[in-house]
Amino acid sequence: MKYSIVIPCYKSAHTIRQVVEETSAEMDRLGHTQHEFILVDDFSPDDGETVRELKSLAEDHDCVTAVALAHNVGQHNALICGLNYAEGDIIIFMDDDMQTHPSQLETMLGGLDDDHDVVYGYYPDKKHSGFRNFGSWFTHTSVRILIGKPKDMKTSSFVVMKKFVRDSIIQYPAHYTQMQGLILRTVSPERIASVPIQHFDRAYGESGYTLSKLLSLWSNIAGFSIVPLQFAQKFGIFTTTCGILGLIWLLVRKIISKTKILGWTSTMMTIIIFSGIILLTLGVVGEYVGRMFLTMGNYPQYVVREIYTTKKEDQD
Repeated sequence: MKYSIVIPCYKSAHTIRQVVEETSAEMDRLGHTQHEFILVDDFSPDDGETVRELKSLAEDHDCVTAVALAHNVGQHNALICGLNYAEGDIIIFMDDDMQTHPSQLETMLGGLDDDHDVVYGYYPDKKHSGFRNFGSWFTHTSVRILIGKPKDMKTSSFVVMKKFVRDSIIQYPAHYTQMQGLILRTVSPERIASVPIQHFDRAYGESGYTLSKLLSLWSNIAGFSIVPLQFAQKFGIFTTTCGILGLIWLLVRKIISKTKILGWTSTMMTIIIFSGIILLTLGVVGEYVGRMFLTMGNYPQYVVREIYTTKKEDQD
């Protein structure tokens, strides 16, 4: 059985060699000597330092394939790219910073059995910053609400899956990718396991996730759900009903009291508020239409600039 370890890389020149070599040693210790690494550089803004290190790894290890992307596409699209080059029967997602630690592979692989097709590692004690923990919580909560992830399913970027899951995921054509959504639409939640693992400190540097990137990642979740459209519709019905009831109340009050009802300021504020609601709803609809347009226009998930490998073809 062959194993493919897919690692998206972003400014990881100082850590990726340690990740690859310690992971390879751990896989050998576990008896999984047939393994490969697919390292995808997501256009790291470090003057080519990460690409040079990946190229060096590919030259030093024939189990390493390094893929350099032509522009930044985000972690999840980089994973899609890596999956397209993965040849293993079992696929493993890891990070480039030693937080998804090789020492936890035995626990992760032990959860993959006849009853489970995907295994997520989760961290009872996280080493992320407060901001990153909040972003993760918000994303996971959104996934649960928008695409029906079970409340007790705990996830992270440390994932093990069977080959058929990979084969299904790479068929997804849209640019806006969210890996949890793709996995949940491929595998029933009952076939997904969550196992507790230890979370380690970053070996070097800080997380590349900013607020804008976390918001962008969150927005990709909407591509796997029509809940925002349903919410906009229900909210529109609610506000319309409130408006009609308010109008009836004003008419009844005018007939009964026969007095003039002043309130230019309140009227204008109401118009402004409801105009904002209309624009917000149009924005939600427009986001869906825009993504459909980009998908139909074959907007690519990623563009490969160069591939580095010394991997030899298996001999019969």
